[in-house]
Amino acid sequence: MESEASWRDRRREAAAEQAAALDRRRAQETASARALLADFVDKVKAAGIEPQPLRAQVVGSGASYRTNLVGWYLKRNRSLAVDAEGNFYLLGVRPSLKARLAGLQIEPSDPPLTVGLGARDGESMPLKQLLHLRLEAGPDWT
Repeated sequence: MESEASWRDRRREAAAEQAAALDRRRAQETASARALLADFVDKVKAAGIEPQPLRAQVVGSGASYRTNLVGWYLKRNRSLAVDAEGNFYLLGVRPSLKARLAGLQIEPSDPPLTVGLGARDGESMPLKQLLHLRLEAGPDWT
């Protein structure tokens, strides 16, 4: 009995250590991604690329809703954006009559170091590369 209880305790401790390590790694990745976004905002402002009102894209539709955000889209399909403070946003939303009439209040998300991870082949990309491509596209990017 005692050895079984100690084995369970060791397993519980190991699981807690793994969870804590995963949390630390995620926090480090988020901090690194936030630094990349802050640098992007500085560079895009220095390049004279003006922020614009951002719209949330209805998934599976060509429709979009007004938001409370002003910033820059990071992908041509307008599914990702960054605001003037360097906050990261996922702009894909479900259809909603309320949102259609009143617009949306979208909360920022923790930015990933790799965008689209787990998506179809060819859809994931390092955030650093995505930001570089967006910056290189300049003000005429749509």
